Amino acid sequence: MKVFYSSDESFEANFNELLGRGKMDIDNVATIVSGLLNEIKAEGNKAVKAQIARFDRWEPKNDDELTVSTEDMKNAYHAIDPSLRNALHQAYARIEAYHQKLMPKSWLDFENNGTVLGQKVTPVDRAGLYIPGGKAAYPSSLLMNAIPAIVAGVDEIIVCTPAPDNEINELLLAACHLCKVTKVFKVGGASAIGAMAYGTQSIPKVDVITGPGNIFVATAKKLVFGEVNIDMIAGPSEIGILADESAREDFLAMDLLSQAEHDEMASSILITVDSELANKVSDKVEEFLSKLPREEIARKSIEERGAIIVASTMDEAIDLMNQIAPEHLEVMTKNPMDLLSKIKHAGAIFLGKNTPEAVGDYMAGPNHTLPTGGTAKFYSPLSVEHFLKKSSIISMSKEGIRQIGKACAMIAHTEGLTAHEESVKMRLKD
Repeated sequence: MKVFYSSDESFEANFNELLGRGKMDIDNVATIVSGLLNEIKAEGNKAVKAQIARFDRWEPKNDDELTVSTEDMKNAYHAIDPSLRNALHQAYARIEAYHQKLMPKSWLDFENNGTVLGQKVTPVDRAGLYIPGGKAAYPSSLLMNAIPAIVAGVDEIIVCTPAPDNEINELLLAACHLCKVTKVFKVGGASAIGAMAYGTQSIPKVDVITGPGNIFVATAKKLVFGEVNIDMIAGPSEIGILADESAREDFLAMDLLSQAEHDEMASSILITVDSELANKVSDKVEEFLSKLPREEIARKSIEERGAIIVASTMDEAIDLMNQIAPEHLEVMTKNPMDLLSKIKHAGAIFLGKNTPEAVGDYMAGPNHTLPTGGTAKFYSPLSVEHFLKKSSIISMSKEGIRQIGKACAMIAHTEGLTAHEESVKMRLKD
């Protein structure tokens, strides 16, 4: 791995390149994606089937072939190894328990004059989940997207996932059965986003679309935002690690590779104050790379988008990491909790040597759908909040409107909105 020193004259240029890791060429892709979306908006299933034939190497003969049967999902669930089925149940229970703690509550506040203010929290009617299925199948993504929707109380959950050569990963179908998802469609990429955003003869229009995907999926989500809500515009996966001399180089190396093996565009960045540790980790990464089944993918990621930075102090290291705002941030220091208050920007924070990022991907409980490419500065992890909407509640008593009415009418008058002003004054005269 490349090793940079913050004291080097060339460091600023190298660091700025790291900060730009999440940039996607959405502008060039947008023309293609916009065309696909317009086809689906105009032609529905006809366009969806044509696009599947174009991108996924099979051609649905009729509308029914777009749908996965609940029987297939049930059979997949019962066919998997019992120990793996138990692991899915354990993950489900932990994810559910964590997200239940995130549920906001409706509330009412009664003022002394009889006025009532409050908030009503209501789930969306229908959620659309996009689950990738390209270079690898991700049943964990189904759990992480479906369970918050279930906890939020969404009535209907729609799943779209690509089926190259008309094949779907059986473990994904098993996870769908576990989550009691009954509507799964073999549609991927921008086509799936368009179908869920606009609705087709087979795929219902949804209120919110969540889930990760490639640049075509991300671009499609950006273009349909406003027609539906979305969770975020997510790019390639990434990890940042803060480490001091107490960290183990083998742990650090393997954790960096745990992101690099996702895809060639993934980013793995270690910032440490120990130059000797930096060199040891670089050597370990090379040693472990040759043993990975996905070596070619991981090696390209490490060589092109990986880096080890040696900072002068831990405060400088933290400042650099806050600028990076990584999707996943591991803190491998002697007293990791001491640094928590200084960390401002990260999708998920993993504290201590016994907390590899992988536990967050599958089993810990918090969501693994996280902001990438520095967007952790303003985005939050996927949660029940993405499947809820909030309505303000206002009920003015006669005394309440009397107390604020004059000021309210004055502001309306200043803005030149006469009907607003008079609607308040009429009640003051009543």
